[in-house]
Amino acid sequence: MTHPDLHSYQKQLLQQRDALRARLNQLRGGEPSRALASAAHFSGHEDTPAQANTERDLELALDEHETAELRRIDAALQRVETGTYGHCVACGTTIPEARLRATPDAERCMDCQSALEDA
Repeated sequence: MTHPDLHSYQKQLLQQRDALRARLNQLRGGEPSRALASAAHFSGHEDTPAQANTERDLELALDEHETAELRRIDAALQRVETGTYGHCVACGTTIPEARLRATPDAERCMDCQSALEDA
């Protein structure tokens, strides 16, 4: 991958990471984890215990999803640093630019990603 393209993807990944971190901080209200923010949010809440548990479970699931997204972005940035960005981690082929434009944190080519999802 050419240097200007790599810089563009790195910049996009950094912006995504910063936006995700800002969103997490806003959603958590400055709390160190969504679990703590959720506990504070639901203390004294008028919902039934079942509703509160469902909402708490949803918040925890969202936290897991956002944490996984942050890990994928950090892993892509690490691949930029090591010079392996844009190459499939499974087979080593070059990931097409169209895929990287759509999903800058992609670590696999479409064939390997499809095989992983089918497994």
